[in-house]
Amino acid sequence: MLVLLPPSEGKASSGRGAPLKPESLSLPGLAEAREAVLAELVELCAADEKKAREVLGLSEGLRGEVAKNAALRTAGARPAGEIYTGVLYDALDLASLDAAAKKRAARSLLVFSGLWGAVRVTDRIPSYRCSMGVKLPGLGALAGHWRAPMAEVLPEAAGRGLVLDLRSAAYAAAWKPKGEVAGRTATVRVLHAPTRKVVSHFNKATKGRIVRSLLSEGAAPKGPAELVTALRDLGYAVEAQAPGTAGRPWALDVLVDEVH
Repeated sequence: MLVLLPPSEGKASSGRGAPLKPESLSLPGLAEAREAVLAELVELCAADEKKAREVLGLSEGLRGEVAKNAALRTAGARPAGEIYTGVLYDALDLASLDAAAKKRAARSLLVFSGLWGAVRVTDRIPSYRCSMGVKLPGLGALAGHWRAPMAEVLPEAAGRGLVLDLRSAAYAAAWKPKGEVAGRTATVRVLHAPTRKVVSHFNKATKGRIVRSLLSEGAAPKGPAELVTALRDLGYAVEAQAPGTAGRPWALDVLVDEVH
């Protein structure tokens, strides 16, 4: 099972660990594309704070994020699973998983990123600010920049098993499973049961809880139909829509009344 996650806008501080080693990151086929984004982002943020804030969509109060980006090559690095914070990652709570579940997380979780493309939760990265919606002056829109290298690398990373896609639309734009891979992909919406609407907090927190449940229980669904069964066995209310044509993903709705 491969689980595709969005990053979080908020991130923990880099800390005082050893700096980034780009060659150590997973998915080495993305290395060239990563270096291109990293180089332009660092140069932009080091040269012109005002322009950098405009490009990154940052307010005056977030000017510190520009300085953070300018120092990416020398800042301390920590496992990505510690860097990403926010509602989804609070609910997932990687640090409190038992040893077996942490190993499953290291194998299964892939976090998408405007800067790195995609990383494993064990990959050591510095804290940064660069969403997939950014359009850099040189490289252009990051989703478009990542599309070709992702198309080369992600099908192999997906292997032959289930792909559980929990990304937001901006990150899904960087890679859309096609053909046979799409047929074993499941996308998930979380709906507030009484209103049948997507509510941001319900959506993010429930997705984090779903991933935690699957990792903790050692669930290993081989495809979308098995995932539906596994989630129902774990107590989730799931409505599933199988694709009407081959080569398209399953669509799952998880219904929740409230999130504790």
